[in-house]
Amino acid sequence: MAAVDVQAPIPAPTPSDPIVTSGATEEPSAGAGDAAAAEDGLTYATVADHSAKNDLYVVIHDKVYNASSFVDEHPGGEEVLLDVGGQDATEAFEDVGHSDEAREILEGMLIGPLKRQAGDPKPKATAPSSGATGDSSGGVAGLGVGLYLAVLAAGVGAYFGWKYVQAKEGTKST
Repeated sequence: MAAVDVQAPIPAPTPSDPIVTSGATEEPSAGAGDAAAAEDGLTYATVADHSAKNDLYVVIHDKVYNASSFVDEHPGGEEVLLDVGGQDATEAFEDVGHSDEAREILEGMLIGPLKRQAGDPKPKATAPSSGATGDSSGGVAGLGVGLYLAVLAAGVGAYFGWKYVQAKEGTKST
C-alpha cells in the first residue's frame, strides 16, 4: 500500500474548472464569473441573463442585487420580483415605498455597480426616495398629510369668511 502525503495542499478550483458533485460533472453556473466582474460593474446584458427564480438579479439605482435567496420571502410575493428580474427595478421599488428595514435587507444582496453601456435602457429613476436617507417625514405620506392640512385650512378660512360676509350684510340691512 502506497503512503499518501496528508500535508499536501489541495489547489483551489478556478471558475473555469468543472464542478464535481456526487460523481456527476457540471459546468460552472452563469454567475461564477460574475463575482470578479462585480468589482468593475455588471453590464445590463449580464443582468438580463439572470431573470429566473433561482437566479434573479435586479437593478435598483444603478446597483445590481442578487434577489435569488429572497424570492420566497418577499412580502409582496414572488411574482413581484419575477416581473422585474433581470431589469431595472428602481421605479417599482420606490413606488411601493419600502421601509428602512427593507433597504437594509437589499444592501445585504448587493453584488456591485451597474456598468452602463451604449444602447442600455435609460435609468427609470435618478435619486433614492427620502426614506433611503433616513428622513421618515417625506415621501408620499408627507404629501398626503400636507395636502389634507391645506384643504382643511382652506375650508376653515372659507367658513369664517362666509360668516364674516353674513355678519356684514346683517349690519347693513338694519
